[in-house]
Amino acid sequence: MAHVTMSGPLAGMRVVEIAGMGPGPFAAMLLADLGAEVIRIERPDSVEGPRAQDFLLQRGRPSVAVDLQAPDGPALVLRLVTSADALIEGFRPGVAERLGIGPDACLEVNPRLVYGRMTGWGQDGPYATAPGHDINYIAPTGALKAIGRQGGKPAPPLNLIGDFGGGGMLLAVGVLAAVIEARQSGLGQVVDAAMVDGAALLTTGFFSFTAAGTWQDQLQSNWLDGGVPYYDVYETADDQYVAVGALERQFYEALLEELELLSEFPDQYDRARWPDLRLRLTEAFRTRTRDEWASLTGHVGLCLSPVHSFYDAPSNLHAKHRSTYVEVDGVVQPAPAPRFSRTPGSIRMGPPLPGENTVEALLDWGLSRADVEVLRATRTIRTRE
Repeated sequence: MAHVTMSGPLAGMRVVEIAGMGPGPFAAMLLADLGAEVIRIERPDSVEGPRAQDFLLQRGRPSVAVDLQAPDGPALVLRLVTSADALIEGFRPGVAERLGIGPDACLEVNPRLVYGRMTGWGQDGPYATAPGHDINYIAPTGALKAIGRQGGKPAPPLNLIGDFGGGGMLLAVGVLAAVIEARQSGLGQVVDAAMVDGAALLTTGFFSFTAAGTWQDQLQSNWLDGGVPYYDVYETADDQYVAVGALERQFYEALLEELELLSEFPDQYDRARWPDLRLRLTEAFRTRTRDEWASLTGHVGLCLSPVHSFYDAPSNLHAKHRSTYVEVDGVVQPAPAPRFSRTPGSIRMGPPLPGENTVEALLDWGLSRADVEVLRATRTIRTRE
């Protein structure tokens, strides 16, 4: 692997990533996309295995296979930490400490280090050591119970709320905030990012509704959960879907004028007429294909957009114009975001195979070739042959 010149708003920032569950890699990917130099520490047995299914989350940073249970494994991580701004790990509470790479050990060799910890339940509390996945972490927050169709049960919203929104995104923001503070104070700290906390934070706006007494605690009975007929998803003539978000009066009127229904349903807030309106909207949207409806997207008065799958999302007209998706090494994937006018982010390298960059990456991080050969001889590091 040739040395890659870093660019982007985080150029010059160095991060050690201890490979773990999805939210941690997502946070590391975000930092790498924006220019941080991230080195990914993989398990030694990963060099024998296939590429993980979530491999795109590993883009933009080299992969180094290290045995953290080998005598020299923790010392190697601590050596990397001496020149890093941050470390990210996703072990259960106490595991990093037992391995010898916990916050105390890392901050001793680098007092300015930001130590980012990604877990489901956080570092303390009665659930802290309990296993779980996204659905478990969002369940106690109210988010899971609020999503689904009336008469049914709550629907798992993929793993977007806990793993990625409330987890990886929260960790990335926390690490960046702490790095900024460390550059002012000269002191690092621990960032305890828990998916349950992040998922709860994402529901702040809905706690406004509960405080005001305007939130009904049942599925599909509120403004933003499909409870109103003009904020919902409708099937089209070709068995596809369009999304309608006509909440404001002017958008409601524009939509119903387009469908020639405004004279029949002039009062947007007449709840007694909502079942009839929903039926008429269902009938109306079945008269055209998704792409025919999509041709109206961008009309000043219409909050209407086509519903795409992951398979055809890159073909959306707006996505193509903005290059929202890019192709790297033959694989289509979302582009880095947000956009920066002067220091744009980029995908500097496709996702490597585990352990593919062990030697080159360690050399880039300041180890000598003699050091690397000793680590290979002791099987502290592994390389993919």
